[in-house]
Amino acid sequence: MSADKTSTSFILKPIGIVHSGFITPQEVSASQKAKGEIEVYPEYEPGLKDIDGFSHLFVIWGFHLSDEEKLTAHPPYHPRKERGVFATRSPHRPNRLGLTIVKLLKREGRFLKVDGLDMVEGSPIFDLKPYTLRDQKSEAKFGWLNNVDTTD
Repeated sequence: MSADKTSTSFILKPIGIVHSGFITPQEVSASQKAKGEIEVYPEYEPGLKDIDGFSHLFVIWGFHLSDEEKLTAHPPYHPRKERGVFATRSPHRPNRLGLTIVKLLKREGRFLKVDGLDMVEGSPIFDLKPYTLRDQKSEAKFGWLNNVDTTD
């Protein structure tokens, strides 16, 4: 059985924007994750109902400053070794989507105060999802990262 490429495409509409204080991707790469804010646009505020009860959220967002698409990358933790882009967090991806788990500190109306941002100021937010019990994976493996000192 062979798989055919489909012509299905999606148009993503941002539901909000990030306020992180990071101006360049280099600032994000050189930093630990930071506290900041996710601003949800007014028309999507009703979707935040009951989000306060969750400690962590998945944030699906866009690498809006990335202007390249590559299938390999040199990760900052191991820059001498080329890796497949799908085995890295590189912004130079076919669909330029990012995924981050943040800690929800507080909701103030349509603004979410969070910890753990790794996005530049103005990054578009496409979706938020709660981190749930079923997302915890005790048997997780970390591939090539097991052999890299990430404390540099």
